[in-house]
Amino acid sequence: MHTYHSLINQLASANMDQGGTLLVHSSMKSMGEVDGGADTVLDALSEYMRKGLLVLPTHTWSYINADHPRFYVETSPVCVGILPELFRKREGVLRSYHPTHSVAALGEESAEFVAGAELCDTPCHRESPWGKLLDRQAMIMLVGVDLRRNTFIHGIEEWVDIPGRLADHHEELFVVLGDGTEIPVPSRRHQGLSWSEHFWKVEQVLEREGAIRRVKFGDADTMLCDTVQMTEILTKMLHENPDLFSDNEPLPEERVR
Repeated sequence: MHTYHSLINQLASANMDQGGTLLVHSSMKSMGEVDGGADTVLDALSEYMRKGLLVLPTHTWSYINADHPRFYVETSPVCVGILPELFRKREGVLRSYHPTHSVAALGEESAEFVAGAELCDTPCHRESPWGKLLDRQAMIMLVGVDLRRNTFIHGIEEWVDIPGRLADHHEELFVVLGDGTEIPVPSRRHQGLSWSEHFWKVEQVLEREGAIRRVKFGDADTMLCDTVQMTEILTKMLHENPDLFSDNEPLPEERVR
C-alpha cells in the first residue's frame, strides 16, 4: 500500500522543481491502493509543491454548452476525475473563470495564474492559464493517462492556428460567481474530430527529444512533460504538417527513430 510518505519520496525521486509550476492530469485508479485515498495523493502533491504552484484541470466541457450555458465557479462539478473534483474544494485553492476549461491552482501566485480566463474566447487561449503554463516553463504530470489527456497540446494547436479546430461562431456561455454575479463569456468551442484521441502518435518523438521522461507515482506509469520542449517540437511538426493529428495512423517510421 502506498502512503503519504512513499508518495512524497516518489515525487522527490522524480526531481521536479518544487518552486516551479506543476499541472497534473490523473487517473486515481491507476495509482493502486493508497492509505487515505485521493486526499492523501492531494496532500502529497500539495506538500511537495508548497513553494511553487500546483494546478489541476477542473474542466466542465462535457456538459456546459449552449443548452446548459452557466458555469458556477464554486459548485459546477469536474468532468475529468476525482482528484481535481476534490482539489477544487480545498482551502486556499482558486478556480479560473472559464466556462469549459477551467483550472484550479494552489500556491502564492495562484490568483495571478487564474486571473483573466473569462476574457478568453477559446478553451486554451495563449493568454489563458494554459498559455501561462508555457510562460512559467511548467511541467505536466500525466499520472496513469497518456497524451490523449494532455489538454496543453490543444493549446499548441490553437496557438499555431490549425484550421478546423475551433468553431467559427461563439456560444453564449456564462460564468456565475458565488455571489450570483454573471459574467458573459462568448466562447468558440473545439469542434470536429476528437483530435486529442490522436495525440498519442507523437509520444515516441517527444520522448526521443527529451520532452517526456517516465517515472512512477503510486503504481501508475507516469509521464513528465516539459511544456517548453513540447511546444517547440510540436509547433515545428504542426507547421510542417497541419494535418498531423487529423488521423489515427502512426507516424512514418523515419519520424519516430
